[in-house]
Amino acid sequence: MTFSPNYKITQNILNYLTTIENVKESFKGSNISPVLMASLKSSAKIASIHYSTKIEGNRLTQKEVEETIFKRKVIENRQRDSSEVNAYYKAMNYIEKCVDKNAIFSEKLIQQTHDLVEGIKSSYRDGQNAIYDNASGDIVYLPPEAKEVKILMKELVEWVNTDLQTPRVIVAALVHYQFVTIHPYYDGNGRTARLLTSFLMRKFGYGLKGIYSLEEYYANDLNGYYEALTTHVHHNYYEGRETADLTKWIEYFVRGVADVFGKIQIRAVSPDNQRDFSSEMRKLDVTQRKIMELFTEFEEVTSMQIAKYLGMSQQSGRQLANRWIDAGFLCASNSSKKARKYRLSGEYERIIVNRTR
Repeated sequence: MTFSPNYKITQNILNYLTTIENVKESFKGSNISPVLMASLKSSAKIASIHYSTKIEGNRLTQKEVEETIFKRKVIENRQRDSSEVNAYYKAMNYIEKCVDKNAIFSEKLIQQTHDLVEGIKSSYRDGQNAIYDNASGDIVYLPPEAKEVKILMKELVEWVNTDLQTPRVIVAALVHYQFVTIHPYYDGNGRTARLLTSFLMRKFGYGLKGIYSLEEYYANDLNGYYEALTTHVHHNYYEGRETADLTKWIEYFVRGVADVFGKIQIRAVSPDNQRDFSSEMRKLDVTQRKIMELFTEFEEVTSMQIAKYLGMSQQSGRQLANRWIDAGFLCASNSSKKARKYRLSGEYERIIVNRTR
């Protein structure tokens, strides 16, 4: 038996797929500045982490998520939420590295992603679990038996890697659906499913350089998200979910992608964002422009971060940072020589602030 999803390509789905393709193609020839691109990517990353964890009950605000990740701040009385956000950040970084390496979709990739999400070594569930309604306590969904999980996961992975006919965006949609339907782990299934969706969208060429957040779309329409995933009236996997018509979910998914793509296109190619930054930016060389991207995520950085970002030794990174201090590009933010941190000088820091606010 193989994974054989049941759905139809409606006219609405075709229309949304056309919109998605048009935006994707338009980005190939777009001339978005590196700093703006880094700004959009950083904002989208924070939004994705915030909204994906919020769906599961995380109480941190988007600003608190940003402080937790980039300023290493633990929010008072929110230690568990802070840990969850940091774990998701690590999992997202792992996914991005897998995309860069052109990694294949595999059970190993899934397992590693889930381990990072949960912050522990884990394995597929060995018992039955269920999803309950928080208000009534009633069972909302009863997944397949534990003995079938490994088989179903193997079939899903094989289908992704061998199916050459299904539009790639629909493949991502179906993986999202099937993963939460199998519910292979006791916890962390929703967060892992959304990360795997992100991986596949990027791998298939629909990443738009990581400057959008589908998680925000789901969180802002949470009832619609859960309703679209509920493809059959019966809560038991074996009483209809196994062979349910997935057209409704696919239409919801591609509508969301089309909507998010359209909004990010407007933001990225607006005249205000395409104009030249300033005379200061034109003074910078290629390496300095590149390191400006790092400062859209961090207010202060170390020589090790600079070296890692530019692919050089730490000693070279330290020497480069010191030369940049002499040139007025960077300034030292503390007096320690062993643990020195650097920040942009005032005129360049203002450019980052203006572009990321």
